[in-house]
Amino acid sequence: MIKILLADDQALVRGALAAMLDLEADLTVVAQVSRADEIMAAARTATPDVALIDVQMPGVDGLTAAAELHRLLPAIRIVICTTFGRPGYLARAMAAGASAFVVKDAPPAYLVDTIRRVHAGLRVVDPGLAAESLAAGASTLTPRERDVLSAAATGATVGDIARQLHLSAGTVRNHLSAAIGKTGARTSAEAARIADSNGWL
Repeated sequence: MIKILLADDQALVRGALAAMLDLEADLTVVAQVSRADEIMAAARTATPDVALIDVQMPGVDGLTAAAELHRLLPAIRIVICTTFGRPGYLARAMAAGASAFVVKDAPPAYLVDTIRRVHAGLRVVDPGLAAESLAAGASTLTPRERDVLSAAATGATVGDIARQLHLSAGTVRNHLSAAIGKTGARTSAEAARIADSNGWL
């Protein structure tokens, strides 16, 4: 029996996934969480074989939580299951230790097969998304540039960002300028849109 942990902030999606997976004779959902920062505690308690993790959740994002799970409990296989099939997300998921990356509009049979294959020690990545990821290339943003750009994407001013990240206004402007240059944008808002569409934020 393959034990599964589900991490998704949308109750309806989480419930539907659990019901679907529990119909399979060799799969059982042993834990469900709605926040990424609840994954570790649930994993330690339920000892799943596979963790099915969404990217965008409250707390920390799913990719950060996946990296922590892989580092602390490496025996648990990780499947990133998200609405957003962005090339940058795929690259970050693989770097975080995920064994598979599945978009939510994939057929149910594909997800079930992915879980079984991952449990057997294989990696599963959609070929089309893998090709897109290679074409888009890796993010050239530094972690701090990503932080500043993420804050800018919310409409925060330079002063707001400086206070939020404990930086000087000049440093924030430098990071924004670098991010604008690296994304080929004209404004910080455009840079944030480009970075987000590539899954770099």
